[in-house]
Amino acid sequence: MQRWYGPDDIPSDLGPTVVTLGNFDGVHRGHREVLTRVVREAAERDALPVAVTFEPHPIAVLYPDRAPAAVMSLEQRLDALESVGIGAVLVIEFTADFAQQTPEEFVRSTFVEALGAAAVVVGKDTRFGVRNSGDVETLRELGAADGFEVIALDDIGEGVAVGARWSSTQLRSEILAGNVAHAAQILGRPHRVTGTVVHGDHRGRELGYPTANLSQDHEGLVPADGVYAGWLLRLGLDPSDPDRSLPAAVSVGTNPTFDGHQRRVEAYVLDRTDLDLYGERVAVEFVDHLRPTLRFESIDALVEQMAQDVERCREILSAIVPS
Repeated sequence: MQRWYGPDDIPSDLGPTVVTLGNFDGVHRGHREVLTRVVREAAERDALPVAVTFEPHPIAVLYPDRAPAAVMSLEQRLDALESVGIGAVLVIEFTADFAQQTPEEFVRSTFVEALGAAAVVVGKDTRFGVRNSGDVETLRELGAADGFEVIALDDIGEGVAVGARWSSTQLRSEILAGNVAHAAQILGRPHRVTGTVVHGDHRGRELGYPTANLSQDHEGLVPADGVYAGWLLRLGLDPSDPDRSLPAAVSVGTNPTFDGHQRRVEAYVLDRTDLDLYGERVAVEFVDHLRPTLRFESIDALVEQMAQDVERCREILSAIVPS
């Protein structure tokens, strides 16, 4: 997938495109309905399927005190867009000046002049331009004048999963509440946090449950503190490698039994004490929430609970095929 970080990165011999736009935070099932249509329309027109997205999130620029926590980092978002079949992504730096563009200025400079759009695919509630003053009807008028077709999709992501719309807002709420199974229904896949494995306190190894600790610069929204069933994905390994996707018990929290203060994401790969993962880039996928983080009165009580957690994870994951 081509990744353009501004109009200057777009090749001059681009050819026709089919375009959509959005923040795509999470690249959830609602997003993928639109993106899949973009890919299909592009194939029918022998055109390049392109997504236009913004960084940072517009709300973070316009209303910083109301900025939502990002479900995904930009790189995670781009990887997810690629996995859907998008051929190129234009990342536009969202600034206060950019936000002053009229709908006409945005469409003509981006869709027409920069991308040569033959068609634009959007959801019916799409808004764009200064103060979100442009809508689908605006887009249709501009398309008629500038020679591109507008395909507006109705009822994108209406809630069949958890009784609510497939939206980034709902997805974010579920993750922050620890409802990772509901989040997975919105996403169509488990939510993941990505990072490099670093040394921790080595306390898990001493207790018989060595964990892979993610670096503090991990990417992806971290769920509520608690213990989860999940997968540890070794991103550097080939997908066909049997050691790439490993069942894991995942802990999020500060280790209150040991008076910890730093919030961590760590994963114990079930029944594996032979792995040396330090320095590896991994993803932790959250499948189901087991219990909240607790403070135990003794090490023995903690170890007993960890054994129960591992057994519960084994039961949950044994019936699931990893990503």
